[in-house]
This record gives sequence, C-alpha cells and structure tokens, in this order.
Amino acid sequence: MKDGKNFTLFARHFKLTQAFVINSISISSAVKRNYMDKYAIRISLLAILVSAYPAIAQPDAGTDAKAIIQKAINHWRGTSSYSVVTMTIHRPDWERTMSMRSWTLGEKKSLVRVTEPAKDAGNATLLIDKKMWTFSPKINRVIKIPSSMMNQSWMGSDFSNKDIARSDDIIDEYHHSIIGTQTQQGHTVYVIESIPIESAAVVWGKEQLTIRDDNILLEHAFFDQAMVLTKKLTTLHIALMGGRTLASQQRMVNVEKPEEWTQITIDSAQFDLDIPDSTFTLSNLRNPRF
Repeated sequence: MKDGKNFTLFARHFKLTQAFVINSISISSAVKRNYMDKYAIRISLLAILVSAYPAIAQPDAGTDAKAIIQKAINHWRGTSSYSVVTMTIHRPDWERTMSMRSWTLGEKKSLVRVTEPAKDAGNATLLIDKKMWTFSPKINRVIKIPSSMMNQSWMGSDFSNKDIARSDDIIDEYHHSIIGTQTQQGHTVYVIESIPIESAAVVWGKEQLTIRDDNILLEHAFFDQAMVLTKKLTTLHIALMGGRTLASQQRMVNVEKPEEWTQITIDSAQFDLDIPDSTFTLSNLRNPRF
C-alpha cells in the first residue's frame, strides 16, 4: 500500500535523525542503546499498523467527489424513469405499508403518487426544479411546500419531502471531499463528506455518502448542526432492474430511536422512457392522466 510505504520511509528517516541527535548528546552508550531500541520498536509497530489498515487509503488525486455523487444520482434517475415502489413505515406499536408510482424526467422533475391503501390513494408530490407541491384528494387541494418545510416528514415516514422527491440539491449546495476508500466484494467504495456552503439554506451540518464504483449508494448519513448523526439511509439489497444494477431496498433509520424506520422497496423500474412533459404539471398532479 502506497501510504504504508511512505510512512515506513518516514519512520526510517526519523529514526536516523533521532539517532544523530542522541549521539550528539553526552550520555552513556548503554542509555543511548536502550533508548534507541525502544524507539525503533515503536516506529516499526506504527509502520506495520499503517500498512495493514486499508480503510484509510487515499483516493487518486484525479478522483472527483462531486462527479461521483452526480453519477450516482444519474444512475438511479436515468434520463427518465418510472418505478413502482412499496414503502413500509415501522414503529414499535404499529406498521403500515403504501404502494406508490414514481416518474422522473431529467435532473429537476419528479412525481410520486400513492396508489394503495385506499385511504391514502391519490396523495401525490410534484417537484419541478426546487419547487414542490402536494395534492390531497381528501381536501381536493394542491398545496405548495415552502422551502422551510422541504425537510419535514413525508406522510409520517422517516423520509423528508426532499428525500422522496429525489432532489439533487446536494450537488451544488455542498462542498464535497473524499475522506477514504474501501474495497468491498471487488468494488472500490468511496466515502464522501459533504459540507454545506455558507449560503445554502439546508438544515444539515454535513452529510456523508458511501458510494460504490458502479454508482450504487450504499449509505447516506445525515448530521445535525452539532455534527451529531441524526438519521441514516442504508442499502439492504441490490438487484438488476430495468437493465441496470440498483439499490432495490433501502431503510431510513432514526438514530436516536432505532426501532423507528422506514423501508423502501423497488418492485419494478424502467429507464430512459419517453415520458411527456405534461406529466409534471399541476394539472396532472390534481387530475392524473398518467
């Protein structure tokens, strides 16, 4: 490992420097020999530990953290997509399941519509660029969601409005850096830290994403302004769907209350479809034609 070799060379150089300093001091040979033996052992142990610990391997200089995130988003959205999804909201004393259909077009448009159970059917969420609207058939009304509510719970789940709409705001509203790489099942896995830019209107102090080299998001951790982990999205299952490998099952967990979680399972998915622009309109949100 490159970093281990560099550290070993540094240790050797430092050892020689230390020997020169000690020899310049007027102390007995026995004391010098005892000191050098102990120091050499410590340096050798440190070199071995660094060489044997691959999790701190540094990425190549040309690796772009922002590009990795962008590729992951493009991978799960495609140029357009249609998917059938099951959402399970679990609490210690109850559990409920919803079926949904989801459409995306490009990077800025998405529509999610609940189909089951009957009491929730017709509830829908539309995202166009950074603007979001919801429709509730019970009150037969379209409501625009203010930016201050984008991070509030979507239909009582552990996903926020922004999460469910698959917003890509993280691309331009954060500074991204790779803080480590790992190897899992033959894949390189990047650990990316995303820190909000000063002008960004976001609630998180930072986000941390773990992304595989085939664009699969393995984990997405959310930290509050005090840098305390608040919630975490974890991929539970990966499958081939619509001609591409996807995170087919993911679970969002409340870190303070691990018994509370929401799980999303993709039942089917298609990509790069011819989806009309009229799908992503307020008229279609209220009176669905697709």
